[in-house]
Formats: sequence, C-alpha cells, structure tokens
Amino acid sequence: MSEPLPNATQLSPVRNKLLWLVSLGFFMQTLDGTIVNTALPAMARDMGESPLHMHSVIVAYSLAMAVLIPASGWLADRFGTRRVFMSAIALFVLGSVLCALSPRLDFLVASRVVQGLGGALLLPVGRLAVLRAFPREQFIRAISFVAIPGLVGPLIGPTLGGWMVEFASWHWIFWVNVPVGLIGLAAASRYMPTGEQMPARGFDLAGYVMLAAGMALVSLAVESMARGGVRSASALIMMVFGLACLCGYWLHALKKTEPLFAPELFSVRTLRVGLLGNLFSRLGSSAMPFMTPLVLQVSLGYSPMNAGMMMLPTVIGSMLTKPLVTRVIHRLGYRQVLVTNTWVLALLIASFSFIAPGIPVPLLIAQLGIFGAVNSLQFSAMNTVTLKDLMPDFASSGNSLLSMVQMLAMGMGVAAAGAVLAAFQANFDAASPGATLWAFRATFIVMGLLTLAATLLFMQLPARELPRMSTAGPEQHN
Repeated sequence: MSEPLPNATQLSPVRNKLLWLVSLGFFMQTLDGTIVNTALPAMARDMGESPLHMHSVIVAYSLAMAVLIPASGWLADRFGTRRVFMSAIALFVLGSVLCALSPRLDFLVASRVVQGLGGALLLPVGRLAVLRAFPREQFIRAISFVAIPGLVGPLIGPTLGGWMVEFASWHWIFWVNVPVGLIGLAAASRYMPTGEQMPARGFDLAGYVMLAAGMALVSLAVESMARGGVRSASALIMMVFGLACLCGYWLHALKKTEPLFAPELFSVRTLRVGLLGNLFSRLGSSAMPFMTPLVLQVSLGYSPMNAGMMMLPTVIGSMLTKPLVTRVIHRLGYRQVLVTNTWVLALLIASFSFIAPGIPVPLLIAQLGIFGAVNSLQFSAMNTVTLKDLMPDFASSGNSLLSMVQMLAMGMGVAAAGAVLAAFQANFDAASPGATLWAFRATFIVMGLLTLAATLLFMQLPARELPRMSTAGPEQHN
C-alpha cells in the first residue's frame, strides 16, 4: 500500500481550513448516496407506495449527478470556484429541504434531482480548488485527506438512516443536511479561494446536450421497462432515442475541435476496457445497497435500525481489503484479477438468493463482509486500470469521464434491479406467502448474471498488465 492517509496537521496550516471545507462537501455527497437506502420502506408507507417501487428515489440522485459532472470544470472556470462551490451547497440544501417536505413520490424524485445537481459539483469543484491552492508536491497528500469522508459517509449512512427512521422519521435524513450545509456556506464564503475566472474557453453545448440526453433517456428506459402497457412502449421509445443521442454525440465529437471528451481518449486500450467494464460490472454491485436493506425489512422483518447495522460488514470488509489491492494486482496482473474477481462477485450477488427468514445472523454478516471485500477489490482494480495509462493532457478529462460513468452505472444498476424486481413480483402469485421474497431471490440471481457480462470486456486486457504510476491523480476506490 502507498503512504498512509495524512492528518490535516501534516499539510500547510494556512490551507487546512480549505481541506476541511472540501471534505465536508464530499461527506454530504457520499452520505446522501447511502443514507436513503434504509429509509425507503418508511417513505413508501407514508406516501402510499409499494417499497418495491421506490428505486426511482436513488436513480434520480445518481442520474442527476452523472448528467452535470461533464460541465463541472467549465462552470468552475467560467464563474470561479468559490461561486460555483457555494451555489452547489445552496442547491444541495434546497434539494434536501424539498425532499423533507415531499408529500408524494413524484415530488420526492424531482427534489432528489435538485439535490443531485448540487451534489454533482461538490467534489469536482472542491478538488479543483485544492489543486489550485496546493503545490504539486502536496496535492496527492491533500486529496488523500479529502478522500477520507468518502469512506466515512457510506460507513455511517445506512445505520444513521435506519436510526433516524426508527427514532424520529425519515424526513430527518434530509433535514440534517440543512445545518451542515449552512455551516458549509459560511465556511466557503470565508475560506474558499475566489478562484480566478479562467480565460473563456469553448463549451461544447451541443455535445453536452446529446450526451446528457442520452444518459438520461437510457436510464429512464431501463427504469420503465417492467411497468407494462404504455410504460413499456414509452421505455422502448426512450431507449431508441437515448442510444441515438449517444451515437450522435460520438459522431459529433469526431468532427468537433474541442469536444467534451476527445475521441483520442479512447485510443488508450486500458481506458476503453476500464470504462466499459465499470459500466457493466457495477450494474449488479450497485444494486446491492438498494436491494439488501429492502429485503431485510420487507421480507425478513428487520427494523430500519437493524437493517442499517447489517450494512456495516460490507463497508468494513471493503476497508480491510484496501491494503491488499496493490499487492494482489502486482502478483497476478489486472486481467486475471478482474476476470476472476468478476466471477466471484457475480456468484456472491447470486448467493443472496438463499436469504430466508431464520438465516443465522453470523452467516449473513460473513456473507455481507465477503461481498464488501470482493467488491472493494473490483472497484480498485477497475478504476486504476482505467486511469493508469492516460497522458497528462488527458488526465483531467479521463477522470471526469470515469466519474460520470460510475454515477451512470450506479443509477442504471438500481433502475435495472427495480425493474427486474417489479417484473418478478408481477409474475409471482402476490397472494401466496413469501411471493415477495421469491421475487427478491430471482432478482439477486439476475443481477449476478448481469455482472458476468463484464468478464468479456476484462478479457481484452493484456495477459500481464501490471500497475504503474498514473498521471491521472490519486487512485479512486469507489
């Protein structure tokens, strides 16, 4: 493993407050990516919805983030880092207030879009402010410190969400963002560098519209597939138009002088394989934080608090694996690690189909812990192989593209799981005992099978592709 994460005191004292501020923004973003999962059944109950139809609450947040990430760098250059960062916090707080006040599911989904648009800017713009404030020799250590909340947020999110639902109400998972956001706004106005407005550079608006529309339409099509009737027909139309937008963007980028993402990026084989592998591999694993708390509460009778606590082994397993990642990849190479690990990950996801009332808690804890460890190895290997061969000129663009694909895959994974779950629920006899549990079991198997598709991509890597120093910045793990 590389050098340990630094304490803030190891960095320049003058800039410590900026690091804490950016860390706070990252914490808000990652916390809200997981805190909602354990609250979905309570939300559904209050809104008169089925818990199995609440996946749109998660999809809306991830998709909104994916759509805005490509524009984050241009916005920061055009309007200055402080102005954009403060606007992002304000938008995030506004979205949180609207979520807490939501009386219906459609209102809640729209509010999550607002929240996601704010969250999309928090990390990229904050990271840019750190890049400009710290000398090159201190940047990796500074970003490592900022990355700590990315581990803490998912660790406490499900448990905190379950605790709030059980002892207060689900509304408080959003209200808690308000005081934190107000503190962040006050701190940003004082400690965030203004950020010089950079010389005007072109923004590929036509390309951005096609790319954003393509991502949104494909994701919404996946979510609508299992609804039946007119919904299925509209899903087909959205899928066709979404794919057409993505193809249109690619053809547009080939002839554009300054596209959002230069086609030359894709001349790097490891980037091509890594991006596509990220997309397909995450379809199954991204559904697990949504599916697991849901099945524990809906079919096994767990309380929100206990369901949240059961997610801790996944995060602990993930953290314990981090020190071993580099050693394993150096020994076996990327292709062998990713192909083998994808098979193991798919089998682990499918193994949750054996979940049943009365399952021994230690067995379930072990199953979740092993899943977290294997999933952590998968993410780390995928992300480093994607970025490791990029030249300095493409580092920032490649990193943004990877972040966009990650958020898109997270949303599509939850949307796919929700669609498959709804389809199986509709085909099982709803009146029979345990019908919902059987729907969950079948969905776990399907999501495991979807994960296997990524092995066809990872097999395209060279047989002994080994790690090397990346020019793209610090390693990303999630």
